[in-house]
Amino acid sequence: KLKIMTILVATLFNRFLEGGALFMSLILICLLVSIFFTVKSILNLKTNNEVSTKMLKHISDSGTLGLALGVMSAFLGLITAFDVLEASGAAEPAIIAGGLKVALLSPLFGLFTFSVSKLAILIIRIIQK
Repeated sequence: KLKIMTILVATLFNRFLEGGALFMSLILICLLVSIFFTVKSILNLKTNNEVSTKMLKHISDSGTLGLALGVMSAFLGLITAFDVLEASGAAEPAIIAGGLKVALLSPLFGLFTFSVSKLAILIIRIIQK
């Protein structure tokens, strides 16, 4: 069981680095900020509903920022890949497939961040009513 977890963590970490450490780190920060505001909102549900409602905006903004960073990273990665293809003059399918795979990792993580934030908002709104 421990070996399976180790392999899973190593695989996720490798995918994280493949997606580009800078943008993946920024998206991770957006995810953590969304989680922080979600917890803060849930803790304030009973005591201060106004603060809880304000946190919904922060959760939404951080999730949207994570998605936008993922899309921007993908476009920058694709532009870089096309520059390399143009300079080399060789368009081998393996190189193109590898470049597309890497270009899609950050938007996928950004979409995950966005989905987590939207799910958190949905749950908090249900609890508020």
